[in-house]
Amino acid sequence: MAEALLTVENLSKSYGDKLLFDNISFGVNAGQKTALIARNGYGKSTLLNILTGSTLQDAGKVTFRTDPHMAFLPQNPQFHRDQTVRSYVATARRPEHEDPWDYEQRVEEILSRLHVDHLLDRPMQHLSGGEQKKVALSHILIDNTDLLLLDEPTNHLDIEMIEWLEEFLSRQRLAILMVTHDRYFLDHVCQDILELDNARLYHYRGTYDYYLRKKAEREYNERTEVAKAKQLYRTELEWMRRMPQARGTKAQARIDAFYELESKAHTRFDDTRPQITVKTERIGGKILEINHISKHYDGRCLVDDFTYTFKRGEKVGIVGPNGVGKSTLLNMLTGSLRPDSGHVVAGQTIQFGYYTQQGLQADDSRRVIELVKDIAEQIDLADGKSLSAHQFLSHFGFDGTTQYNYFGNLSGGERRRLYLMQVLMANPNFLILDEPTNDLDIYTLEILEQFLKNYQGCLIIVSHDRSFMDHIVDHLFVFEGDGRIRDYHSNYSDYRRSMALQQRSTTLQRREEKPAYERSRSDKPKATYKEKKEYETLTAEIETLTAEKVALETLLGGGSTDSDAITQASQRIGEVLTLLDEKELRWLELDELM
Repeated sequence: MAEALLTVENLSKSYGDKLLFDNISFGVNAGQKTALIARNGYGKSTLLNILTGSTLQDAGKVTFRTDPHMAFLPQNPQFHRDQTVRSYVATARRPEHEDPWDYEQRVEEILSRLHVDHLLDRPMQHLSGGEQKKVALSHILIDNTDLLLLDEPTNHLDIEMIEWLEEFLSRQRLAILMVTHDRYFLDHVCQDILELDNARLYHYRGTYDYYLRKKAEREYNERTEVAKAKQLYRTELEWMRRMPQARGTKAQARIDAFYELESKAHTRFDDTRPQITVKTERIGGKILEINHISKHYDGRCLVDDFTYTFKRGEKVGIVGPNGVGKSTLLNMLTGSLRPDSGHVVAGQTIQFGYYTQQGLQADDSRRVIELVKDIAEQIDLADGKSLSAHQFLSHFGFDGTTQYNYFGNLSGGERRRLYLMQVLMANPNFLILDEPTNDLDIYTLEILEQFLKNYQGCLIIVSHDRSFMDHIVDHLFVFEGDGRIRDYHSNYSDYRRSMALQQRSTTLQRREEKPAYERSRSDKPKATYKEKKEYETLTAEIETLTAEKVALETLLGGGSTDSDAITQASQRIGEVLTLLDEKELRWLELDELM
């Protein structure tokens, strides 16, 4: 049985009248990887802060194994004012058993993969928020830890970094408790899910799809029980009115049971998530034409001779590394930035709704509902009905109290969500969203996803959330570097599969079609008989492991209901990835001798 690194017993926490969680208990064992999910404001970050000791619980106990090595990645890391990236990273602890050379190689890999290796001599205070988050993530990955607590680790990472991080974490034999809104990342890294809902904690063992099914079953059973309780409550209420005083032990027990029944009968469920489709302005024959546009910045080509004509109702995703030019393209499409050459022509009926990464700038003394009503008092729906500003905000998770809160009191996530609401409420017929999923919880993300599926105008999305992209877009604009933009007619997962096959094919072709002069060089070391046999064995083993990896990923992402199979697959895929890394590295070394 795995050793318990963390044990939480009967933990409770409230702020004023708001109860976040009540009498919850759970544990994290060595090597166990667990996701913590809940709606914004339900206590995810508070729970992590209690575990790290920065916030006190109202009741309950948190117990760690003796002398654990724990590291915490908050959403907004704090640093010493004059500390450089290099000095901060240097505070990470090297495991005693790790060879110094292997440690240095691991440090270099992590810093380069997260693109912070060029920032080493810069003061932390001069970095952007995204750069600070990546440096903090680098530090905890380098550090000697048994348990990682991660609060939204994929924020500010591009897709390439996220895919590397999920493979890196899957290979590690450490325990993880993390908050994330990235459903693919959750499925690849975690085998357990903890859900905070209405102050209670629920445990699920399996993928996100498995969690959704089991959650639906639980809620159905709870509704059935509440319906029965309401029927019985009416009968017991009549008895209580006739028997105001308890004259015996049985009567007193029935009175006590009545109050328990009353509490259950008055249980309320959140049924405020109907599907809505906002009415959009009519789109004419001409939508948006991009004619041979190019853009250079600081000696770099960001967009090179790009041409495209948008069609009615088109939904396009944009992918590429950070800094490659995605936002630059969006700014040229909306007219806020002029191309160096070429031109963009928008149809006369086009009304853009542009959600940028800069966020919303507003007066701190104004209330949320006032800012929303500046855009519209009511929102017209496609079916001819309408929603008030209050109802629309409620649909996207702003309760009555928050709607009358001041803008200056909102968290960063709430401000971004309010900004998104303002963009959607303006009823644009061409919607452009630049990283809209940052700081959204999974529940709000699913509401936004459904909203955009039903959206009748044109849509462009830049997002690092692969699940979000797969569920919405028709095709992709892929930034391949040096200004090249490729139109790929499928979703992101299909694109990644095709790229992996292409890379594999290129490697095999390079091995089989080496130039004659390279094979005949007399000064080139030759493989021994033993090395040739090892090379052949490795080739077969890599093919077998690659096939097993694909099968495991299919099982983990396929919504299997077999929790034991899911657990075994989650553990095995980490082993397979480690073996592939080792064998492919040795294969490349031997390949140079063939």
